[in-house]
Amino acid sequence: MPGQERLRQEWAEHRPAVFGAAYRLLGSVADAEDVTQDVWLRALGADLDEVRNLRAWLITVAARRSYDILNSARRRRESYVGPWLPEPLLTGPDAAEPVLVDDSVTAAMLLVMERLSPPERVAFVLHDVFELEFARIAEILDVTVPGARKLASRARQRVAAQKDAEPRTSRVSRAERERVLEAFRGAYETGDLEGLVGLLDPDVVYVTDGGGKVHAARKPIFGGQRVAEVMVRVGHQLPPDRIDLVEVGGELSLVFHREGKVFSVDTVQIADGRITAYRRVVNPDKLVHV
Repeated sequence: MPGQERLRQEWAEHRPAVFGAAYRLLGSVADAEDVTQDVWLRALGADLDEVRNLRAWLITVAARRSYDILNSARRRRESYVGPWLPEPLLTGPDAAEPVLVDDSVTAAMLLVMERLSPPERVAFVLHDVFELEFARIAEILDVTVPGARKLASRARQRVAAQKDAEPRTSRVSRAERERVLEAFRGAYETGDLEGLVGLLDPDVVYVTDGGGKVHAARKPIFGGQRVAEVMVRVGHQLPPDRIDLVEVGGELSLVFHREGKVFSVDTVQIADGRITAYRRVVNPDKLVHV
């Protein structure tokens, strides 16, 4: 089959992988969508007749473009106002289109990958998530094949070390997550301070990403009592119209609506029936796709 005909027939099948690779590398839905469009246009103008593995070819093009963006994005984040959190990605039945979902699209994992160097992140995502051969990865990064292997190995070790440093980060069942979030929603809506304290781990960390666009804490807040007090105060000052349970990054999360618009997307980590990390995105630029 001619390459262009195959592209048109198979694009819908491969698009989730193209978008997924870009999102995992960049942590931005908007940038991933731009990369996906760039890949489509590049593919339309390319001679694909000799391309045996179209999926791998498309992901490679996406990775090259993402790698360029990633280097400049890291410089932009140095001047970002307050904590930076990944742009929420709707998955499951709420997603506008199919998305490849695994542990690497959770907010927690994307934050771990933020600590990798751009070459490490590319090597890790392409090899460990998308199973591309090291020869392709070496081409993208302009390194030798042994160099690409070393980057992926180093990234894998750093990811494992980060998980070891936070041993209570294992995923809980959907039923357990739903139980905790339903209880949290009820306590938040009624301003139940004691109820919130009971649902928060004593060492919980609360991080808000406003990007300097809206009012938000510019430093993480620690401790169950203190975080609960902040949440009660915010809930009283800015009461939500409703709070929905929605799948974000493959995990059930909370979407707050206020005055007819999405006010925040909140992702959590849970261990032993309590929330150990609470991450709230209120930067309006990051809520456009929700």
